[in-house]
Amino acid sequence: MIQTVKRTLCIVLLCWSCSSNNNDTVTVTDPDVTPPVSEQNTIGALEFIDEFIIPNQEIDGVAIGGFSGIDYQNGKWYIICDTSTPPIRYYEAAISFDKDIFLKAAITSMIEIKDATGNPIKDPPVDPEAIRFDANTGTIVYTSEGSINNGTDPALIEIATQGNQIKSFTLPDNFKANTVDDLSGPRHNGVLEGLSISFDDKGYWISFELPLVEDGPEPTTTDTESPVRITLINKTTGQPERQFAYELDPVAREAALGTTFEVNGLVEILEYDENQFLALERSFSSGYLDGGNVVKIYKVDAANATNTLSIATLSGTTYTKATKTLLFNFETIRSQLTNTTVDNLEGITFGPKLADGSRTIVVISDNNFNSFFPQLNQLIALKVVP
Repeated sequence: MIQTVKRTLCIVLLCWSCSSNNNDTVTVTDPDVTPPVSEQNTIGALEFIDEFIIPNQEIDGVAIGGFSGIDYQNGKWYIICDTSTPPIRYYEAAISFDKDIFLKAAITSMIEIKDATGNPIKDPPVDPEAIRFDANTGTIVYTSEGSINNGTDPALIEIATQGNQIKSFTLPDNFKANTVDDLSGPRHNGVLEGLSISFDDKGYWISFELPLVEDGPEPTTTDTESPVRITLINKTTGQPERQFAYELDPVAREAALGTTFEVNGLVEILEYDENQFLALERSFSSGYLDGGNVVKIYKVDAANATNTLSIATLSGTTYTKATKTLLFNFETIRSQLTNTTVDNLEGITFGPKLADGSRTIVVISDNNFNSFFPQLNQLIALKVVP
């Protein structure tokens, strides 16, 4: 693998434009683009290909970063920016790699997301987390965590590629911010992190990062009953129609160096076959020089899971959760990554096929705009082994 520093110096940041219709945008050469998600239904293992670090830059004076979600469709890459500071935005990117190495990775344009009136979001009621491009509608859907502490509900929103809002979907009542007491409802900063187009292409799956208060405690370093809800929203009706519970792992390690912050959550999902998902689960513990993250990809089987839509409280209730099987642990490649850091990985997508026909997966990290300590805009490519 070529040294990261060398690859980083080779990056060309292109077309610093706030429009997605820019003639200078580089198109990734990909004659064999990603097939629909419904074709990607055999996953036996994942193999590491390479890592790439996108350097911190600006577009028209606006810092890039906060890469919380990523999607790839028909030769184009879409990345959502996790920010509640205007402009609320997503990016398009040019990313390519072969079986051995990243060839390039560059942000090519920035598109501002508008509100329901078509105006820029100046007093943000949103906190974008996940993004998917719907090839059937030609539109984009994204999730927002809102702000539970400030009484702003989470949301699933459809927008045009130009950023204009088309509609907001109806979410279950227990997803709404509870400003009355702390006995029920979503936890602040633990809401809608994950999003996937359904295998049958009829809906959108959305997933919580942390359990609802009434469903169980946040994970700790000891084993707890900490289920999160994964919910299917029908595209046509806009209504929730199915839901199942996914059990979180304990926090991977105790906080160090006198610090105390520890958390583990579900940060992204992909349905790759009927009732079969990939789940990106991330544990973070403060006080570690290696970033403190332990990140894993699980295969999830929800075929026999209980539909929990009508269950008000999971804690103390009898029901069947989805089953999970470890597919890939990023600890196995830590020594091959920049500064031996598994960074704040939050986004996952199927990428282009390799020359031999193998499918790929790309994972991306949210650098939090380096608000807490230096972090990386980290891209990791993986090969799918049937």
